[in-house]
Order: sequence, then structure tokens, then C-alpha cells
Amino acid sequence: MEIFYSKDIEGNVCRLDPDESAHCIKVLRHRKGDMISVIDGKGSLMECRIVSDSPKGAEAEIVKVTNDWGTHPYRLHMAVCPTKNNDRYEWFAEKACEIGVDSIFPVIGEHSERKIFKTARTAKILVSAAKQSLKGRVPDIHEPVSVKDFILSTAANATGGPLKLIAYCFEDQSHPRMSIKEALHGIERMAAGTDHDGKSSSLPEIYIMIGPEGDFSHEEALLAIGHGFIPVHLGASRLRTETAAVTAVEAVYFHYME
Repeated sequence: MEIFYSKDIEGNVCRLDPDESAHCIKVLRHRKGDMISVIDGKGSLMECRIVSDSPKGAEAEIVKVTNDWGTHPYRLHMAVCPTKNNDRYEWFAEKACEIGVDSIFPVIGEHSERKIFKTARTAKILVSAAKQSLKGRVPDIHEPVSVKDFILSTAANATGGPLKLIAYCFEDQSHPRMSIKEALHGIERMAAGTDHDGKSSSLPEIYIMIGPEGDFSHEEALLAIGHGFIPVHLGASRLRTETAAVTAVEAVYFHYME
């Protein structure tokens, strides 16, 4: 199934950008009158008829819209420290999108080796991953913030009592870690807030924080716990940052897709 992406939609007409147009018209040789499938990145699949087959700016008439296409029964937000090797972070973002994630927050921790992260390339990867995995919604990729600022922002902005988890490696007797499986089974909270489009949502809202190669600092972990994050572990193996992040995404997916 060929899937295209458009964020330029007006009435019953959608327009493909130059890259999508070139792929549609030059590579796949679609012509005026052909039917194509287009996602809007917000959750909808549109069945469209091409009305202009320009390879620099194809236009199509929207014939049918399927809402909530390829969605999952939860809202997952991953706050993951950028890896030293940027390719590993991009791999995480791609796989997380394929499995099911709603937003990705690159967070910079005290022990982070990479302090600068540019989101443009990751945003393109997420579009490709959404099309490949048959999803109408493209996950949001946010601009980098510090771990501290992210923790404080969830306390200020999250509504409806989301489940907030932080995974780290060290042991702290005063704050024992539970498995992520236990956290998901035992402490589910339904978020009664709004989604990114401002619509009412009753889907469970989950935030998960994954640290850098050097792990979160004790101070960062304590700050998170003080703001409602539950300390969890992902099993006995010591995982790379990107592996831990994908494992967490899979844990949520299998929990809700059982």
C-alpha cells in the first residue's frame, strides 16, 4: 500500500510537497485521475483522486476520510536523552513510531554526552516510519530541553493524572524500583484531559523517561520522584539508551494490545 503525506490541506483538496510529489509522479508514475492514499499526520487517512500531476506540486481531491487510522489505545510520551551516536537515536525514533508513540522529547541530562540535538532529520524519519507502519498520526518531536525543565513541565501541564515513569540503573533503598510491567498493571490512571488537537480524550496518558549513557543523576531521579514519577526497571540486563527506550515502548504496546 502506497502512502503519501500532506500537511497542506484546504477544504477537499490536499497538496503534496515537492518531495512527495516527485515520488508520486516521477517515481511511481501516477497521473491525473489516479487514486492515492494520503495521511495528514494528525490521525486521518484520506483516499484522494489526483487532479494535478505536477511533479513539483501534485494536488488531489479528497474523496473519503478515515479518522483514527492505525491508532493505539493509549497516549505515550517518551522523554529520552540523545545518544552520543545520533544514528542510534534516530533508530529509536523510527522503531518507536512503528510500534506506537505519540511524542518524543529529547532531554539533556547532567550526564549526557550529547548536549545539542537537531530535530529536523528525526522529524523526516518519523514521517517515513508512520507511512511505512500504516499510521495516520506522525509523532511529535519536540525541541530539546533539560531533564529538570521537562520534569517541571509535566507537573505544570499534564492533566488528568497521567502515569509517569522514570527508568534508571542505580539502586536506591529509599525509592525501590518496580518493573515496568508491574507499574503498567498496578498503577493505571485514565487521563481525562485533551489531546494535541484540543479534543476530549479518555485514553490512558503515559510519560516515560530514559536516561543517557551515563544514566540520570541521583538529583534528577529525586526531582522526578518528587514530581510524581515512579522509578522502574526494564529487567536484569543493562541496556543501551536506545534499546531501553524501545523496550519501554514495546512494554506499553503489549500491555494495551493484549
